[in-house]
Amino acid sequence: MPVSRTRARRLQKHAEFDQVYRRGRRHFSPHMTVFFLRREAGPGPRVGFTVGRVLGGAVERNRIRRRLREAARLELGKLPEPVDVVIHPKKSVLKAEFSQLREEMAEAFEKIRASVQGRPSSSAEAAAEGAR
Repeated sequence: MPVSRTRARRLQKHAEFDQVYRRGRRHFSPHMTVFFLRREAGPGPRVGFTVGRVLGGAVERNRIRRRLREAARLELGKLPEPVDVVIHPKKSVLKAEFSQLREEMAEAFEKIRASVQGRPSSSAEAAAEGAR
């Protein structure tokens, strides 16, 4: 069965999330923390969300996830590079206006794009450091 287009743009496996947390960089904003890691190759950006139980019951967590997923979808065009992004929301995201979330997402994606553009990928960086 072919993989759907939206599914190809998501991080799904624990190992993928773990790699972004361990080897990636961070961007902090008032309502979320965004972790990102450039990949060697692949079809554009992939986004994942971590919404823990501390943020509320299942209804609240799903609402947070839906709001953030939509904000990310609207701003995804700012990430042309093959990059993995993990969005970790804060409790305040439930009370924030959607326009504010979208603005924060746009700012985060713009910073990621600027940070990733022109830099060698993480494995190339490791090889370069090993050669020194």
